[in-house]
Amino acid sequence: MSSILPNAGGVIAPQQLNAITQAIAGLDANQLTWVSGYLAGLAASGNVSAGTPAVSASSDASLTIMFGSQTGNAKSIAEGMFSQAQAQGINSKLVSMADYKPRQIKNESHLAIVVSTHGEGDAPDDAAELHEFLGSKKAPKLSNTRYAVLGLGDTSYEFFCQTAKDFDARISALGGQSITDRVDCDVDYEAAAKSWVDKVLTKVKDDLAAGGTSTVSAPVMPGVAPVAQFNKKSPFQATLATVQKITGRDSVKDIQHIEISLEGSGIQYQPGDALGVWFKNDPVIVEEMLTLTKADGDTLINVGSEELALREALISRFELTLSYPGFVKAYQSVAKQPELQRIVDDTASLRAFLADRQIIDVVRAFPAQINAVELAAALRPITPRLYSIASSQAEVEDEVHLTIGHVDYEAFGVRHQGGASGFLCSRLEEGEQVDVYIEPNNNFRLPENSDTPIIMVGPGTGIAPFRAFMQEREAQEAGGKNWLFFGNPNFTQDFLYQTEWQGYKKSGLLTRLSLAFSRDQAEKIYVQHRLLEQGEDVYSWLEQGAHFYVCGDANHMAKDVEQALISIVEKHGKKSPEDAKKYIVELRKAKRYQKDVY
Repeated sequence: MSSILPNAGGVIAPQQLNAITQAIAGLDANQLTWVSGYLAGLAASGNVSAGTPAVSASSDASLTIMFGSQTGNAKSIAEGMFSQAQAQGINSKLVSMADYKPRQIKNESHLAIVVSTHGEGDAPDDAAELHEFLGSKKAPKLSNTRYAVLGLGDTSYEFFCQTAKDFDARISALGGQSITDRVDCDVDYEAAAKSWVDKVLTKVKDDLAAGGTSTVSAPVMPGVAPVAQFNKKSPFQATLATVQKITGRDSVKDIQHIEISLEGSGIQYQPGDALGVWFKNDPVIVEEMLTLTKADGDTLINVGSEELALREALISRFELTLSYPGFVKAYQSVAKQPELQRIVDDTASLRAFLADRQIIDVVRAFPAQINAVELAAALRPITPRLYSIASSQAEVEDEVHLTIGHVDYEAFGVRHQGGASGFLCSRLEEGEQVDVYIEPNNNFRLPENSDTPIIMVGPGTGIAPFRAFMQEREAQEAGGKNWLFFGNPNFTQDFLYQTEWQGYKKSGLLTRLSLAFSRDQAEKIYVQHRLLEQGEDVYSWLEQGAHFYVCGDANHMAKDVEQALISIVEKHGKKSPEDAKKYIVELRKAKRYQKDVY
C-alpha cells in the first residue's frame, strides 16, 4: 500500500492523515457531514489557512441568512448558503423566520432571504409574522440594509413566488438596497439557486471587505439533520406492497390506502414527515404526444448529464400532467397557431385555458409538428410528489403508508389521471418498484412531552399524518389527551380508517372524535363548524397547553379553520379581535399551532 494518498492537488502524507484522524475523532455523523462541506468550501474559495482573515466592515456588519419554508426546500438552500459563507470566512448567521424577532430587522447590515410560496400566494407558516410586520405601519426604515431575495414556487400557480416578490417590494420600499436582482425559481430550482447563492456571497464578501478585516473565529456548526443515505437525488427503489381503495363504491372521491415496503433501506422517518415519490408518466399518453407532434421518440436528447431517447425522457423525466404557462408559450413559439397566440397574449385567458387542462390537452387542441429537441425544451423536469406519511415505524417497522386521493376524471371526452396518483393507484402493480425518499417536516411534530394534549383537524386525506400520530402515541403509551376533527362528504362512504378510529376511541387513546360529513344533511357542515360548536372545550384544551394541528387543503379549509380558531379565542377567551390574533401568533411561535397544508 502506498504511504501517501493522492488527491487533485497533490498528496497527503501519513502524519497529515493522522492529524486529520485525530482532529475528527469523536465527531458524530452530523458534525462529520458539516466538516466535509466546510472543507469543500475552503478548497473552493482557496481559504485554507486557519489564520486567514475574515471579511467584515465592522464588528456589527454581518450577513443574516433567513428562510421561510413549508416543505424544507428553502431551509435546505439556506443551510447550504450558510455553510459556504462560513467556509469563506464571512461573518454570518442562519435563522428561521419563525424564530426571528421582526423588529430586529432594522439592525441587519446584510440580509439574504430564501422563501417559498404556497396556496394562493400565501407566505409559509414560519414566515407569516415577519411578512405581516414588513407590510405594516410598524415596519422600520431599512436604508442601512443591503438585501437579496430568492423565491421558490411553481409557475403552474397564478401567484408564482408571490411571497418572495412581497419581501423584495416591501424591503425596497423601506429603503433597503438590493445586493442583486431577486430570483424566482420554478420547481426545478437547484441550478438557479446555486447561481444566486454564489453571486450574493461574492458581492457580500467584497462589500464587507471594503470596510477592513478581522481574524476569523472557528465557525459554529449549524444544527442540521443527518444527511440521509437516500434522498431526492438518490432515492430508494422501494416495493409497492398494497393498494386498497378505502372510500365506498358510491363515493364522490377515490381515496386509496398505499403500503410501500422499505425493507433493506435502513430508512427512518418520524410522524409528520412526508414521502417523496418519483413517478412515471403513462406510456399511452407519451405515444399520443409523439403522434400529435410527429416527434421521433427514438431521437437521443440531453437531459441534464444523461443522453436518453425522447420516448424514455417523456416517460420518466418530463412533466406531462401539471400544465403551466411556460409550456404553452414555448410550444406556441414553434406551433405558431393564431388561436393559441390569442390565448397566450391574454394572461387571464391563459390561466382559464389551463385551469382544467393537462399538457397533453394543449397538444390535442393545437397539434403541430415539433422536433425532439424543441419538445424537450418546452417541457420542464418531473418533480417528485410529496405525500404526508400515514404510519409510524413503531407500528409498521420497515413499511411506509400513504393516504392518496386518486385524481381521476373525465374532461373533453377523455379520461385524465394525476401524474403520481395515477401511477401509484392505477398503473403500478403490487410487487413493482417505485423510487422514494423521506422529506423531513420539522414544522409538524408531536409534542416532546407525550402527556401534552393534542387537537387534530384533518378532513379528507388530511387524516394521514394523524393516523401516524395515533400509532406513535399508542406505542409511547402516551398520557396526553387526543381529539380528532375529521370531515368528508358521507359517513357511509367516506369515513376513512373508520374501524381504527373507533378502536382508538374504545380503548380510550382517542379522547374525543368530532365528525363533519358535509352531505349527510341539507345544510353542509365542515370541520370549522364543528370547531365552533365545541369552541368552549377547544379553548379549554388550548389553555391546558394543547398543541393544535391542521392538515389538508390550504386554499379554503385551512383558512376557514384558522378563522374559526380566532373566533373561538375571541369569544371564549373574552379577547378583542386583535388580541385573539396575537394569541394565535403566540401559539404558532411556541410551535403549538402547526399546519401541513397543500
